[in-house]
Amino acid sequence: MNAGAVVALLPLLTIATTAVVVMLAIAIRRNHKVAAAISLIGIAVALGSLALAASAGPRQVATLFVLDGYARLYMGLLLGAAGFALLFGYDYFKQRSDRPEEFYLLVLLATTGAMVLVVSRHFVSLFLGLELLSVALYSLIAYVRTERASIEAGIKYLVLAASSSAALLFGLALIYAESGSMAFSQFAAVMTRTSGVTYTLPLLTGVMLVLTGIGFKLAVVPFQLWTPDVYEGAPLPVTAFIATVSKAGMFAFLLRWFHVPAAGVTGATGLVLTLIAVGSMLAGNLLALLQTNVKRIFAYSSIAHMGYLLVALLAGGSLGAAAASYYLAAYVVTILGAFGLMTVLSGPRYEAASIDSYRGLFWRRPLVATAFTTTLLSLAGIPLTAGFLGKFYVIAAGATQSRWLLLFTLVVSSTLGLFYYLRILVAMYSQPGGTEVEASVSTTLPVSLPAVLALATLTGLIVLLGVYPAPLWGVILAVTRDLG
Repeated sequence: MNAGAVVALLPLLTIATTAVVVMLAIAIRRNHKVAAAISLIGIAVALGSLALAASAGPRQVATLFVLDGYARLYMGLLLGAAGFALLFGYDYFKQRSDRPEEFYLLVLLATTGAMVLVVSRHFVSLFLGLELLSVALYSLIAYVRTERASIEAGIKYLVLAASSSAALLFGLALIYAESGSMAFSQFAAVMTRTSGVTYTLPLLTGVMLVLTGIGFKLAVVPFQLWTPDVYEGAPLPVTAFIATVSKAGMFAFLLRWFHVPAAGVTGATGLVLTLIAVGSMLAGNLLALLQTNVKRIFAYSSIAHMGYLLVALLAGGSLGAAAASYYLAAYVVTILGAFGLMTVLSGPRYEAASIDSYRGLFWRRPLVATAFTTTLLSLAGIPLTAGFLGKFYVIAAGATQSRWLLLFTLVVSSTLGLFYYLRILVAMYSQPGGTEVEASVSTTLPVSLPAVLALATLTGLIVLLGVYPAPLWGVILAVTRDLG
């Protein structure tokens, strides 16, 4: 370690230090506003330190971390998503928990774990980041102790996450036995060697077991069974955090690991990932059609969106990595907006989770309904939204590598996805019926100014990324070259 390495690690060090400061503040005196303020200030400082870290240039720190433009891009995305989750969580937990301060500590710890995944170049740092993220999520999912569904979701996630971690660890042991190293570079050399058989049985088994652990965190088929129950049972701000920070951190790691500069992912790994992508796109959209709970709809749609991202991953090359990164950024902004709107529509003892909760929303709260419409159109991939351009880039990347099966599945499954998004839209713009459920939404407490500003920012970003992608696209193209 030297001064340059410390500067490059500033975002990580800042967010970890913020977690310690919040913990000490809670120990001295509980105060919800103080915990929230310290957390948001720490995230802002960490975001500001990204520019200073860039001055240190791309560098490797020890054998565990690589700090390059790609890592800084994703760290910025994770920090921004965590900040929005904290803003939405302030009012939510103020109404529902008598001890809301630990929420901020757990979010900061989980964000630190996700950032470690982004900068990992070694399987040891992968496991450390994954466990730091997972252990914090166990408590976040079950944070509202008075809600039975929240406790149940936390237990389900705990059992399944522990099982997937065991599979991942065994896979890492097999990879180490075959390659003699836990570094990605050495692993890549074994994967691409030209003499003899490219894959030995222990190496192939190890890769598949590691993909099992990663697939669980991404919630792709066939590792998706936990997703709807956890999304439904977890508090809304926590669900938003899982859908964005947790998945973005893991996908950033996967993209770095399997990135092929000249062509797409092929061989046995390519075949397995192709089957996972096709299954995720079809199963996610088909199962979402059967749901009446909006949180479960978004859970199944997230499975499909991870399948879309795998299309760009499999395409490989500079365009594939850039397309995946743009799509992920668009998805994070959009799903944060969707869950944020659901949060502000929820009362102290009620979450606006059923489709019936939104019936006639436009006639009661037109601005909120318009913002929610924007997020749904983006998730569906309608033009002039970030989601449309994200899918356009993914399709372009797949076409350059002639991934026609994946592209055909993407188009068909996206068409299916229109139906369940339209069900929510039809409910919002229909005439209100005055039922008890609708009345509970219409009497929601006033939205705080920070939440209003956060929702306005996210809605504006959805439109901006859909009509003027050049600045972000240029940055993504520049930083994904570091993966080559």
